[in-house]
Amino acid sequence: MNYLLLLQQGEAEQLRNFPYITELVKLKVQNIQLNSFTIKTHPELRVGLITEGKFDWNIAGQGYTLFPGDTALACPWQAIGSAKGVMDIGTLTWIGVQPEYFDAQGKLQLGAWSGISESEQGVMGKILAMNKTPVLTRFGAGATILQSIEYEIMQQEMGFRTRVNHLLDELLIEMVRHLSKAENFRRDFPQIFMKLEQTLRSNLAHPWTVEEMAGLVGLGTTAFTEKVKVFTGFSPLHYLINLRIAEAIKLLRQSNHSLTRIALETGFYSSQHFSSTFKKLTGYTPRAYRKNQ
Repeated sequence: MNYLLLLQQGEAEQLRNFPYITELVKLKVQNIQLNSFTIKTHPELRVGLITEGKFDWNIAGQGYTLFPGDTALACPWQAIGSAKGVMDIGTLTWIGVQPEYFDAQGKLQLGAWSGISESEQGVMGKILAMNKTPVLTRFGAGATILQSIEYEIMQQEMGFRTRVNHLLDELLIEMVRHLSKAENFRRDFPQIFMKLEQTLRSNLAHPWTVEEMAGLVGLGTTAFTEKVKVFTGFSPLHYLINLRIAEAIKLLRQSNHSLTRIALETGFYSSQHFSSTFKKLTGYTPRAYRKNQ
């Protein structure tokens, strides 16, 4: 293997300004070496771009064949490597980015270096965690961004730290947008909506916004609102309230939790807000409903 560029944390002076970039590698494989690419997990988010050749990789337990222009994405809990244990002949570039925290449930904290808001990071984390296709095809933005990151790190011109951080944010944003668009292309809205509903039900206590919900399905807020209205007859927030009331009814019938606890667990900001909304939709106060049941 011929490393056209090899920067690894702890070894490269250029990366000392970026402790969250674990490595930046441009690799040209001219001969196969045994045990050069075994399947294993890595603590960072790894992005690999193929520029020449054909690579057979295993990502998160599934086999994929990557061609020039394809980009592989592996989250920290997803193993990546070759079933043969070798790197195929060809040329590729990859970067490793270490978030402060990222788990399989989609909780993502990039770190102080990122300019992406906390709420947007939450949406991005969920999209990445829910993604079932870790190979991005026709992801043209990836090559341009990686090339710019390499240039800024190597040249270290004025403002290069800020520029690299912005480029990393741009890379993550473009990947998530690409994944969302691909998901919408592959699946119709009813299927996507059911998956969204499962996500909402699993965390009703979260103060969901229309922007967050739209981001989970890769749509703008206007298009998302229109589709939800056609599909359910409600606006997104009214539909969310219906989910919360349905869960509250279940808890009132099946548990002895206090009204305040039920209110907070289902996403209402107070027991008074919960009671007024519950009565408006059911005709009963939560206390009267529980008594009747």
